[in-house]
Amino acid sequence: MTQNLTQIKLDRQDSVAWITLNRPDKMNALTEVMLKEWRTVLEDLQKDETCRVIVVTGEGRAWSAGVDLAVFQRIKIEPGFESWEDGQEIMHILEHCPQVTIAMLNGYCFTGAMEIMMAFDLIVAAEEAKIGDTHTKWGIPPKWGMTQRLQAQVGLRKAKELSFTAKAISGTEAARIGLINKAVPLEGLKETTDTLIAQILENSAQTIAAVKTLYQYGSTHTLREGMIYERDYKMELTDKVDALKDFKNRI
Repeated sequence: MTQNLTQIKLDRQDSVAWITLNRPDKMNALTEVMLKEWRTVLEDLQKDETCRVIVVTGEGRAWSAGVDLAVFQRIKIEPGFESWEDGQEIMHILEHCPQVTIAMLNGYCFTGAMEIMMAFDLIVAAEEAKIGDTHTKWGIPPKWGMTQRLQAQVGLRKAKELSFTAKAISGTEAARIGLINKAVPLEGLKETTDTLIAQILENSAQTIAAVKTLYQYGSTHTLREGMIYERDYKMELTDKVDALKDFKNRI
């Protein structure tokens, strides 16, 4: 499948996989084909032990404008519809794969794309990016977790404001309210992401994968349940043994 991609691009640079949503003339709006390709690529990457970081960006002036509205003229996207399932699986992989997943928002990110964005481990955006939930603008019910993830990430009242008004916010504002990690000028977006990747790659891949699992569990359970899960979680961490032995010589 990865040899026959038509609506996304995959570029592998050592231990980092770069996925580019590639419908720039349509602001990278999500189609059945794009979602299927994206899902298939992620299914391959999550099993690749040589891949440590997965970055997703968009070609042109958008990360993604969300689900292509032309789809709604033919069929409703709801549970049981294949593209709905592909979107759900994309988010499940992003949240549970051992790799660190980074959304590099170069521009517009709306509605269904915003739902997927919130499943990434880390998000870096251009200050000029526009992020918004437009379900209410178009009369489309959210089906990919918008109402649950958004309130968990920015708080209930801010989430309601964003959804009820359907107004987009800038990358700068998204960083201020904690929806994303950081916003930088567009010209510095790639360099900032590269620096973040380099900092991640300095650390134990096994420990990052384990800690990611613990964070994900905690995000859907109570504090008490999370504390017990962390205490009892079994980790076999071997990729920093030599560094730990040499600790005294490194301080």
